[in-house]
Amino acid sequence: MSRKCQISGKRPMSAHNVSHAHNVTKRWQLPNVHSKRIFVPELGRQVRLKVSTRALRTIDKKGLVAYLKDNGLTLADVT
Repeated sequence: MSRKCQISGKRPMSAHNVSHAHNVTKRWQLPNVHSKRIFVPELGRQVRLKVSTRALRTIDKKGLVAYLKDNGLTLADVT
């Protein structure tokens, strides 16, 4: 299961843990991705997507189809 948002494209980033003694080790910063069922009123049905919480907030504000249109995607691209 990939940890990638299907809409915004957020992915894990590599970073460093830095201790008090300034020892540096590699670590991953994971995006906050959830599997959600989102109702699409234009289709009259629900769609299951893996979205980040930031994208989910924007979907609540604009709607799924409008958000996809702003990002240059269609519903067929993400399902």
